[in-house]
Amino acid sequence: MSIDEIKELIRVVQETGISELEYQRGDNKVRIRNANAPATHDVVFPSMVPVSVTPHQPHVLPHPPATAPPAPQPPAVTPEQEDKNIVVKSPIVGTYYDAPSPGAPEFVKVGDQVHPKQVLCIIESMKLMNEIEAEVSGTIVAKLIENGRPVEYGESLFTIRPL
Repeated sequence: MSIDEIKELIRVVQETGISELEYQRGDNKVRIRNANAPATHDVVFPSMVPVSVTPHQPHVLPHPPATAPPAPQPPAVTPEQEDKNIVVKSPIVGTYYDAPSPGAPEFVKVGDQVHPKQVLCIIESMKLMNEIEAEVSGTIVAKLIENGRPVEYGESLFTIRPL
């Protein structure tokens, strides 16, 4: 079993929200667990070992403080524009932060214009703060992660509509 096949299995676990996947081919066996998934039930797929499957449930945040301004609405998007959007993905596993320090303004908000090399967020990994930068000029269409949440390798962080 190659690293690329294992990465693909990890992607399946993340995208489907299942809590655990066990896959066996010959003598090779891999089990992938999703620590963020809720309670499970067993499902057996043809010619595969039993796996635990859980429907994905979104992370619920507490109500924002009364003084928080409403989030800006992203500009209207046509289907053609949506196909051209660029998804910024996490290059590492760690904790996502949308500001340089607690109480500081966010690096970017939905609707902001960004340019290459502009810092979008920080991902803390092993006590190191890694700045994630934009690779294109464009407009932030969506922020896909909440501040302080753990992120996985390849997890989507932002959607950018290029200029």
